[in-house]
Amino acid sequence: MSDETRNEKLKPIRPRLAASLILTRGKGDRLEVLMGRRSSKHVFMPNKYVFPGGRVDRADATAPIARDLDTTALDMMCRKIPERRARAAAVAAVRETAEETGLLIARPGQHHSRHPHWRPFLRDGVLPDLGGLRLITRAITPPGRTRRFDTWFFTADASALADDRAPQPSDELEDVQWVPWDKSRSLDLPIITHFVLDELKRVQPPAPEPPRWIREVRGGMAVDQL
Repeated sequence: MSDETRNEKLKPIRPRLAASLILTRGKGDRLEVLMGRRSSKHVFMPNKYVFPGGRVDRADATAPIARDLDTTALDMMCRKIPERRARAAAVAAVRETAEETGLLIARPGQHHSRHPHWRPFLRDGVLPDLGGLRLITRAITPPGRTRRFDTWFFTADASALADDRAPQPSDELEDVQWVPWDKSRSLDLPIITHFVLDELKRVQPPAPEPPRWIREVRGGMAVDQL
């Protein structure tokens, strides 16, 4: 193996910006979260139960929106990434939820974008709505992995949905369902999802705690306030 090939293999992978959305309904002991099982065809976390989400796409930065992200969440994100990328991450969370579950977090409104991402919204006469999203946490995949993501997790109540349609499975997420929070741990979950579920509880009313983020430091994991 040449030095050039060896160096290429050892080259650190830069995390890709990603986003995920935890839709909830109910409160307290009746809190439910929307989850689905990743297809067995996926290389990354196959057969694991996760929340809708994925990588931020270039089109997310120019998406038509009904309302902007809450200023508290946006300001917090802008301490770490540029505003344009922060807003794009929130858009990606809404888009991925639509693609993977068929549920639209949106408000009535018209747009003329021809990008395929927004066809479901255009068809229903609605615009993606960021106004009901709250920031939960941020997690960065540790170094040394073949795929790394800088993922921002948001939450929104089911009242933010454009209608009351039932979630539908997709090629990305199978067995999409509303799961009682206290039963979610019985599913086959990635380690990070356990952490996010705990953080979800921390930011719930009536006394929400400030969002935190998790990352690897010197072989261990550090959790700090955002």
